[in-house]
Amino acid sequence: MNIAELTDGARNVYIPVAYVTQIGETRTVMTRHGVEARVADIKIKDDTAEITLSLWNEDIEKVQVGTKLKIGNGYTNSFRGEVKLNVGRYGTLDIL
Repeated sequence: MNIAELTDGARNVYIPVAYVTQIGETRTVMTRHGVEARVADIKIKDDTAEITLSLWNEDIEKVQVGTKLKIGNGYTNSFRGEVKLNVGRYGTLDIL
């Protein structure tokens, strides 16, 4: 699957190769379960497009600008009119 093909509400998203182009500020949020967590939005791109990927907790430290990665079983949603990619609880983020 290419990033350009992603639409809002996509499930089972598999991105075989993407590169980190930008890492946003890490912020602390309260989850809907009442647990404090850290989240950062990063930009990733492949040969077709760029998308924002939200990373949580220990996944944030796994990447830096230029990191090559693979996403498995991800999903997309829309926030403030922008489609974003998420790894989620059941997805995988692998550093290549």
